[in-house]
Amino acid sequence: MTWTVILNKVSAIIWDKSFQVTMMYITSTTISLPNHTDSCAPLYKEENPLPLVVLYSTVLTLGLPANLITVFLTFLEVCQKNVLGIYLFSLSVCDLMYLGTLPLWAIYINRGHHWEWGSLTCKFTGYVFFNNMYISIFLMCCVSADRFVAVVYAVESRGLRRMRHAVIISVMIVVVVAVGHVPVFTMAEGDSEKMEEKRCFEPSLPSVVVTGFNYARFLIGFFIPLCILIFTNLAIISKVQASTGLTPQAKIKIRHLAYAVILFFLVCFMPYHVILLTRAINFHFSNGKCDFERSIYTPYTISLGLSTINSVINPVFYVLSSNSAHTRIHEGLRRLRRSSRSPSFA
Repeated sequence: MTWTVILNKVSAIIWDKSFQVTMMYITSTTISLPNHTDSCAPLYKEENPLPLVVLYSTVLTLGLPANLITVFLTFLEVCQKNVLGIYLFSLSVCDLMYLGTLPLWAIYINRGHHWEWGSLTCKFTGYVFFNNMYISIFLMCCVSADRFVAVVYAVESRGLRRMRHAVIISVMIVVVVAVGHVPVFTMAEGDSEKMEEKRCFEPSLPSVVVTGFNYARFLIGFFIPLCILIFTNLAIISKVQASTGLTPQAKIKIRHLAYAVILFFLVCFMPYHVILLTRAINFHFSNGKCDFERSIYTPYTISLGLSTINSVINPVFYVLSSNSAHTRIHEGLRRLRRSSRSPSFA
């Protein structure tokens, strides 16, 4: 056997082994590479869907009639040129739109997080959810700011609190929030049809776009509104306590309502936004791994459930707790009783 043949055989063996090792490396690397269809959520077969389904069903059952009543009452206030009624009416309409999406979320969770209505419906449902949350937050700030101006600057507010201004502000809030959340339609988390499990906006591998979005939502959508709510409601409490024209019972009611508004805001929105901030910060240290995302998935789902409760509590705090709302409800019930007793009703 010549040296040429020996060298050829050795070269062939080395090349074959190198090719095998290279292919094994490429295959393993390809498998480990993340893509937008990979979810960082745990296995849903190990999760009990009943608590969230019950929560969404309860919110829908209580929130739908409460907001329908609120829409009617606030519409009457708008007809009477009540500036505060503009914000409350817009808030109730916004909550009604969100409540209309709860059946889809409840069915989705009950079916093991399997979305069956296509990517466009998934993105639109998520779009409505995000819009509702931040329109509600900003309108809550408007309600507190309007009360602050009316109480603290009672004389000067006659020229500031106008129906036209309230309508313009409400429309601007809706437009800005709606435009700001248009990127939801481009997020890969909403492409349920491209995923094998057909999931809709579940936690996935973080990206630069989503991280920047989370920073903005925490700062603009939560922290700044929280500062506004705390400042305005504490100023209202201080002004009311110094007033000599209110009874002690009225002062206590106003103080409790102001504290309840702040507490309700923190309970409903703080857990969700703290998790958003934590996920954004973790993006810089995660190195493309899902460990952190999986560890906070359960708190994340709990925070989503808490955020839906605002659709029920909004009418209670801002309308049904007011004296005018009580008066209108009692008048409506009295009219209904009178009409039920009359022969024409029979």
